[in-house]
Amino acid sequence: MRFEIPQWLKYEIEERWQQFRELINKNPKAVWGITCASVFIFLLTIIFLLSGGDSRPETKEVKKAWFYDLNTGRLFKAKDELQGPIEAPSGPLPSGESAGVRAYVYTYENEPDENELIIGYLEKPDPNAPDTANTGGLQMGQGKLIRTVDNEKWIPSASKKGREILKEVTKRDERGRIPRYYPPR
Repeated sequence: MRFEIPQWLKYEIEERWQQFRELINKNPKAVWGITCASVFIFLLTIIFLLSGGDSRPETKEVKKAWFYDLNTGRLFKAKDELQGPIEAPSGPLPSGESAGVRAYVYTYENEPDENELIIGYLEKPDPNAPDTANTGGLQMGQGKLIRTVDNEKWIPSASKKGREILKEVTKRDERGRIPRYYPPR
């Protein structure tokens, strides 16, 4: 079945078109004025878009990192360049070692509250690792010990067990979402 425009609508459109043409013919200065204004606005828009202006979003560099207090089991924030263990709000461990270790916090939510944050794993430097200053740097994961919050045993991150922990962190949830790192605000 083909759709056809009704005859009365065709007649109405043709009538309006004729009125519009007569209006243009009677007022050529108005048409030129509207045309010039439109071209001017168009050029201003092109210039603004090409110049970039201040419309580019600024990216904030994350200057803080999450740390985990091994005494209290709570997260706290500290400078990003610190590796840990660092001094924790609760003080040192019973062994005298600093209780603050790096924590990698993830979430599935866009704007999570404190209950929607997931501590993926904890990290600290491996005291038995070779010195990175003389070797030109280590490969990613080497020279670090990691563990989950539930397990107190530190494992080299480059080991098979360490890779399993890292793989578990990026596992999809029941809705198929992938967790992403959530930097401290």
